[in-house]
Amino acid sequence: MKFEAVTIKDIAKALGLSTSTVSRALRDSYEISPETKKLVLEYAEKINYHPNPIALSLKERRSRSIGVIVSEIANSFFSQAIDGIESIAYNNGYNVIISQTRESQEREQINLNYLTSRSVDGLIISVSAETSDFSFIKDIISRGMPVVFFDRVVPDIDTHKVVVDNYRGAFDATRHLLESGYRRIAAVTNSETLSITQDRMAGYRAALAEEGIAEEPGYIRSCPHGGLVLAEVNTAVEGLLAMETKPDAILALSDKLTTGCLRILKNKGLQVPRDMGLIGFSNSDLTELIDPPLSIIKQPALEMGEVAMNSLLQLLNSKQPVTEFNTHKLAPQLIIRTSSVRA
Repeated sequence: MKFEAVTIKDIAKALGLSTSTVSRALRDSYEISPETKKLVLEYAEKINYHPNPIALSLKERRSRSIGVIVSEIANSFFSQAIDGIESIAYNNGYNVIISQTRESQEREQINLNYLTSRSVDGLIISVSAETSDFSFIKDIISRGMPVVFFDRVVPDIDTHKVVVDNYRGAFDATRHLLESGYRRIAAVTNSETLSITQDRMAGYRAALAEEGIAEEPGYIRSCPHGGLVLAEVNTAVEGLLAMETKPDAILALSDKLTTGCLRILKNKGLQVPRDMGLIGFSNSDLTELIDPPLSIIKQPALEMGEVAMNSLLQLLNSKQPVTEFNTHKLAPQLIIRTSSVRA
């Protein structure tokens, strides 16, 4: 049996009123008496009536919904960011439609097509690792779609952006490993095209240079899907362990890479931190419960989501075209635990 929502016509028929009278009563029109308004509102609540959002969007030219595109909803960083986005959206009368790319450019394009065809009022995007062609995003912005980037941004597209200080996070993590006595520090990275990878690698290199340590190209291993494909992480770690002069510590540049590296090192029988130090970007609450507890660079994901949604609201509520944009850069937190401290 097909579900059919309650309509204004149903209320009008049940109360013996015209549909126009019911419509005006629901809109609190001055043309309708208080007694009739009370009658209509009480009956509407009794039968759980809700206005048709599609009809409202056609009338108001707003859907009161925003689209969010991330690489993986299950990722602790993105789930926390979505929580921040949704809380601000809800308080401002917006619904949130969430899509994930699984680091696929094709899926990102499909998600963008779906959300824009559903007339969302705006988009919050963290781009996929595979995406190199941003022409579609540029096109929808040029046609008036408000877009905010967070975490993984596109530098040459002018709009509001929300990022963490990735340079500082990687710099501080690398410096911590150096201060712990590690000298041969490898980096297991996300796709090299991502803004976060470029910024984090710049911080890693700067910390080595400050200590007078030359970069070893063989110590840098890229995982294009950022840990979603464990085989890529396995290949990266095995490559490091096969080197004649093996690294003595690893800096992992994303959540899945951090836990993936630990899993593989333990499977290989290496003890962390004695045989290999490990520190990485992660927002998982479980990192302190792992054996050994993981040192991490934690991002203010909830706050990033809140700032991204507030930035989108600024675009949505502006009466004039917005031509000046902000990049909000938030500070990461270095949390030192057992995995990166030599006994």
